[in-house]
Amino acid sequence: MDRMACVNLPALPLQILLRIHPDWRGQPAAVVDRDKPQGVIQWVNERARASRILPGMRYAAGLALAHELRAGVVTDAMIADEVTRMTRRLARYSPQIEPSDRESGIFWVNASGLNRLYPSLGKWADCIQSDLWQAGFRSVVAVGFSKYGTYAASVSRGNGKNIVFESQEQEQVNLKSVPIDRLGIERKLRDALLKLGVRTSGGFLDLPAESVRKRFGAAAHDLHRRAGNREWTPLKPAPLPEPIARKTVLDYAETNHERLLNLAEPLLDSMLEALAERREALAALRLSLMLDDKTKSRRDETFSPAAPTLDVGQLLGLLRLRLESICLSAGVIELRMRGRGVLASQRQLELFREKPKRDLAAVHRAFAQIRAELGNDAVMRARLNEGHLPEAQFALESMKELLRARPTEVKQRPLTRRIFLPPIGLSSRARHEPDGWLLTDLVDGPVEETLGPHIVSGGWWTRETTRAYYYARTRSGRWLWVYNDLKRRRWCLHGEVE
Repeated sequence: MDRMACVNLPALPLQILLRIHPDWRGQPAAVVDRDKPQGVIQWVNERARASRILPGMRYAAGLALAHELRAGVVTDAMIADEVTRMTRRLARYSPQIEPSDRESGIFWVNASGLNRLYPSLGKWADCIQSDLWQAGFRSVVAVGFSKYGTYAASVSRGNGKNIVFESQEQEQVNLKSVPIDRLGIERKLRDALLKLGVRTSGGFLDLPAESVRKRFGAAAHDLHRRAGNREWTPLKPAPLPEPIARKTVLDYAETNHERLLNLAEPLLDSMLEALAERREALAALRLSLMLDDKTKSRRDETFSPAAPTLDVGQLLGLLRLRLESICLSAGVIELRMRGRGVLASQRQLELFREKPKRDLAAVHRAFAQIRAELGNDAVMRARLNEGHLPEAQFALESMKELLRARPTEVKQRPLTRRIFLPPIGLSSRARHEPDGWLLTDLVDGPVEETLGPHIVSGGWWTRETTRAYYYARTRSGRWLWVYNDLKRRRWCLHGEVE
């Protein structure tokens, strides 16, 4: 028969809060949704429960019951980070872990097939509890046969001791004795049941299912079915994160350490980006080099930074030292990198986001050198204007500061029209040359195709202009943009399409 365990980190947000404020230990403490008198209490410790402070109350009501009550806010991001961290930690003891989506700090673990790895399920549960204690969290492990049965057992163990049920009947007997205020049920339903004299899970299960639906709604009916094992819910394990790995195949065997380091740098950048997306930092790096010898042997090297990091400069420095310390018997034809990540702190993630690949400070220093050598107007940028003629639709202005780029993904690369300022005058006789119309030189060849005309006019209020624009393809494949000024009877080369 399949066995299942519930690992309960009691009031996980509260444990996080007490790690932030260790001086609050030993006093009534609570986590509230906002730090105001009208904030709703979400989690409480045993000292607060002894003062009859329960989740769902207002912070002001809790203070009325215990004036020494301490409360604070724990964000969803902080809780999500700890849930992810604990899921990976529990994966050491079972490959299938399901964090609860209803109550943070609850994890269901597949406990089947572990009899050859541990003397008993009790010893297995003790190992989990000891490991979580070393991580700084109190926990209770209940091993049984159903999700709700193990959950109810874990939340009712006020003494902090693990429990292992030997039969389903033993689990059901324990379930019926669990007080309903220990279960993570909605506050209105809990208060309504207490008014009816229903104080244990057994009393709730004794109520007719259809009456529960009519009086308390679908959510209460669903809870009634799950608590009574009338609805089988399989374990839905969270997917374990894929390892971060990158590789590159070299065209030629490489023995130079500097060139190998240059090849490894973009791989390392890509790995750090992937780790940052998973809110992780690199804790260890494994470098694998395939050598160009008869057996295609591999040379594996592993190293770790002093602390998990997302700093590419620090990692490249360590990688350089390792590459310089090894002696290669043949050239490298394939380079692989595999990283192990751990959850990063919020500060590390902020520093990674604040350090883009383009160093704007270095760009501004380069601009200053160009201006000093070529003049203050040597660095320009285009600004769009409203105008009829192409050259009037933009203007060049001096660029004092380079803004941070915000590129957008495009499915099809757009054509770029490069405009010549001023337009290059063409000889009208060139259209009648024996070998064809030569717009530039003999290398590009004559014009073989034209598209147009496209009439553009304007300036009638000052100096009237009418132009017939053409796209002309030369024999070399260049697309040039030319126009015929009908008023002044001349041809000009105005740009090129790239």
